[in-house]
Amino acid sequence: MEKWFLRNVRADLDKMSRFLGISKLLCKIMVNRDIKDYKLMDSYIYPSLNKLHDPRLMKDIELGVDIIKESIKAGGRIRIVGDYDQDGNSAILTLYKGMKRCGANVDYVIPHRVKDGYGINKRIVEEAKNDGIHVIITCDNGISAFEPIKLARDLGLKIIVTDHHDISYIEDEKGNKEYSIPKADAVINPKRLDCNYPFKELCGAGVAFKFIQVLYEEMGVDIEESYELLEFVAMGTVCDVVDLIDENRIIVKEGLERINQTKNLGLQALIKATGLEGKKINTYSLGFVLGPCINASGRLDSADIAVELFLTDNFEKAEEYANRLHTLNEERKAMTEKGLDIVVEQIELGEFIDEKVLVIYEPSIHESIAGIIAGRIKDRYYRPTIILTKSKNEDMVKGSGRSIREYNMFKELSKCKDLLDRFGGHPMAAGLSLDISNIDDFRNRLNRQAELTKDDLTPKIYIDIHLPLDYISFSLVEDLQILEPFGKGNSRPLFAEKNLRIKRGFILGKNQNVLKLKLLTKNNKLIDGLYFDDIEKFEMYIINKFGKEEVDKMYKGIDNKVKLDIIYIPTINEYMGNRNLQIIIQNYR
Repeated sequence: MEKWFLRNVRADLDKMSRFLGISKLLCKIMVNRDIKDYKLMDSYIYPSLNKLHDPRLMKDIELGVDIIKESIKAGGRIRIVGDYDQDGNSAILTLYKGMKRCGANVDYVIPHRVKDGYGINKRIVEEAKNDGIHVIITCDNGISAFEPIKLARDLGLKIIVTDHHDISYIEDEKGNKEYSIPKADAVINPKRLDCNYPFKELCGAGVAFKFIQVLYEEMGVDIEESYELLEFVAMGTVCDVVDLIDENRIIVKEGLERINQTKNLGLQALIKATGLEGKKINTYSLGFVLGPCINASGRLDSADIAVELFLTDNFEKAEEYANRLHTLNEERKAMTEKGLDIVVEQIELGEFIDEKVLVIYEPSIHESIAGIIAGRIKDRYYRPTIILTKSKNEDMVKGSGRSIREYNMFKELSKCKDLLDRFGGHPMAAGLSLDISNIDDFRNRLNRQAELTKDDLTPKIYIDIHLPLDYISFSLVEDLQILEPFGKGNSRPLFAEKNLRIKRGFILGKNQNVLKLKLLTKNNKLIDGLYFDDIEKFEMYIINKFGKEEVDKMYKGIDNKVKLDIIYIPTINEYMGNRNLQIIIQNYR
């Protein structure tokens, strides 16, 4: 069972409330998200484009823009090398459309997930040379591509890296880190140690957007035109799961406004194909509906389909591409469920059940969905998880990992560098490849060096405020909407209440998958609570605590002894012109 914690961050909420002109409740929630700087709080509550940081503060950005500018003037050929995921797609679209607007002779290539793996490689560099390319610019990759970048320079190509991933380092026995970046003509990454850019958490598309802003200024294009690219940048920002604070919050808020009024035929077609037509597109729509469809092209087919979808000006083509992406995503879902069942069975049979770090080799899993399955297993068992599967080289395996907040996966993989062929990523996610003969050594070392405690491996839920249900009002719910869009780094606020009595319970929905509880507040008012998770598990928990007879009474609306502590989200239910307050139950005990 998870542990519940009430956040208790100290701050002068009265002062903040007066300064920002908002309620103390909102101030409290911001402080809970470690947003305490008044300038940052202001941009959080009142996000606007004029609060974006100066892109010229980014190391090497002017150097890189000068190279592109000179190439455009000379009529040179430019090639973008992107990545096959949503952020990579968004970064390609941002650079491509931006450079085309400036008159560039530019094209793009995307590494194939299975044939090439992640990022720029020697084949791509050699093909660029043979194709008469003068300048290569990477996006969402390149910061660790030392050999391909050296090859490009040796072949006489100019090469610019735009990336946002962590900088590679070697750690000695004393824990000292030696960081290194590739010797490109320009390396643009806010995470460079010598980069003074004030915000380090941009996604790949965000860095590309900053690049185009400077290029527009240099080429005499109105900076306002760069904002047209924000619908792509917003998709990359949400789908790459970076923190939605500071600039990312502004990008997503502004991008969503444009997405909901989009004139892009491809985006219109994808919204229609996924059943979102006529609905408001939000971060959930991007992260869990549209984004997975776009990612599916890179997983099961060619990522070029997704880019071409957003570039086409032919409506029939757009519909064809969109329907293809939707079909691919449905295939991906089925493959994921099948692979997930196989991995769960391996764990439940007991071979890995006691390990702190799960490293599971399952050759039947398609390598493109290993990361998704790793994420699902990590959520289910709350342990860092790496799923390994076969690669095109029979002696090698490839894998993807997903982590918990208590475990820096990138750092821990760095300690196993001698066992790995390649690796890269973030504290929370990583990709890797290794010789098949090293799997057991790799698993054993990760577990041996893991300093995870029992408490570390217990899921934790952080509650913003203990708020009795009697305090919920329409104005409070509307106030909370100021905090949208929600996502990583800006999670939806969670409230809690103790010892709630249940007047009656109902199971609703075509698939009987919604639990509706009539809850009694301390002032004996009724409010609806909806629960969308495992109803059978909920029932068994209540039966074990109070007995089946009391649960039967609850469902019949008879006085019963069932009492719950709950974590909830207050919402407004609007139906047939009526508005009612209700809560969504997230957790119970």
